Amino acid sequence: MLDLTGIQGMVVMLTAFLVGFSKTGVSGVLMLVIPVLATVFGGKDSTGVLLPILLVGDIFAVWSYRRNIDWKKVLAPLPWALIGLFLGAVVGRVIADQVFVILIGTIILFCLGILVYTEKMGKNFTVPTGTWFYITAGILSGFATMIGNAAGPIFSVYLLALGLHKNDFMGTNALFFFIINSIKVPVQVFAWHNMELQSFILAGVMVPMVALGAALGLWVIKKINERFFRYLIICMTALSALRLLI
Repeated sequence: MLDLTGIQGMVVMLTAFLVGFSKTGVSGVLMLVIPVLATVFGGKDSTGVLLPILLVGDIFAVWSYRRNIDWKKVLAPLPWALIGLFLGAVVGRVIADQVFVILIGTIILFCLGILVYTEKMGKNFTVPTGTWFYITAGILSGFATMIGNAAGPIFSVYLLALGLHKNDFMGTNALFFFIINSIKVPVQVFAWHNMELQSFILAGVMVPMVALGAALGLWVIKKINERFFRYLIICMTALSALRLLI
């Protein structure tokens, strides 16, 4: 894991920076790097590289927005997310890596479809409020985060339904994924066998890059025209995801 090629090292550094940036700033940017990681490291192995770095980013985000966490809104979908996570763990264990890569690309395009639809509808976008919606959002979030670490847009729709303000949105989102990502660690270590001690050492080495991205994210979220930036990320991520499917 630590014996990286030049390209792999650059991709990991970029990943760490964007993880920090996405966790405290614009969350959609994270999906840009997921297909790139899958291309460079392989489908399942890429999730083993990314997960420890995500946990570092989660810690920065939870600390940054610790005063804006709504525990009830975190815990409500958690049991359903665990069901989705379990389903994702089973699927990920039995499929071949080539299929795994295709599944990552498909999930990312599905999540991008959600983002595009919500952006297009704008203020006219209405979110269902029935119990079935929260159950579905939880299961899909768990499955998507287990397979491709790509559940951000799905969980964002759930939080949108709750009408959270920006900082409350960031804090609640951060704690939810910190819990979920922590639960995924033993699954990937003991069931998927794609994480070892070197994975965590690599994440430790990348802490300064995550911190730099997190600091920039905290600044950018106050300054940037987020809609334009999200459009750019959506286009670039769509191209990256399509690359996995071709």
